[in-house]
Amino acid sequence: MKVSKRYAESAKLVDKTKEYEVKEALEIIEKMPKTKFDETVELHVKLGVDSKHADQQVRGTVVLPNGTGKSLRVLVFAKGDKAKEAEAAGADFVGAEELVPKIEKENWFDYDVIVATPDMMGVIGRLGKVLGPKGLMPNPKSGTVTMDVTKAINEIKSGKVEYRLDKTNIIHLGFGKVSFGTDKLLENYETIINAIIKAKPAAAKGQYIRSVAITTTMGPGIYINQK
Repeated sequence: MKVSKRYAESAKLVDKTKEYEVKEALEIIEKMPKTKFDETVELHVKLGVDSKHADQQVRGTVVLPNGTGKSLRVLVFAKGDKAKEAEAAGADFVGAEELVPKIEKENWFDYDVIVATPDMMGVIGRLGKVLGPKGLMPNPKSGTVTMDVTKAINEIKSGKVEYRLDKTNIIHLGFGKVSFGTDKLLENYETIINAIIKAKPAAAKGQYIRSVAITTTMGPGIYINQK
């Protein structure tokens, strides 16, 4: 497979046989040739659990101390006073039943996160087949089904991220931008990895964290020595 000159130059900085300390890996990312856009720095954590079992699920949210570098657009399903509260808190879109046909028939997805008050979940349930595959269904575990819409919106806007296992028992998520620099990225990394470690299911047996790698959007993976 042919790779770009920039990727090849970046790959020369990484020893694929080595596991790096996090700070060292982030310093390597800083030295890599830059793209025309500010790349996201991604975390990939393989866990020694089986996501097919309900008692081995790993899922949660955490607010990154330095944010994600991405401005997330929030849609809130709410009525009355809660709708007014959502607007005041800075929600990008607020509505109720009238949004269902817009999402279903017009494929409207100009938002990144959906927050809903509990009384609206019956309405949102009708959109499960559309929102579910896109990972947009509000969920009490991720704090997106709540009466405290102000808190939910503030956390999302300030850098709250959700982590969850995929079918291959790996957690993937972005935790900042290359432009953040080593120190800010390190703070974000430690916040997430500590949250994942604390979320270890009681049913998990053997080695919990199997492997950790970080990468940029267009760059090679760097394996981390995470004990």
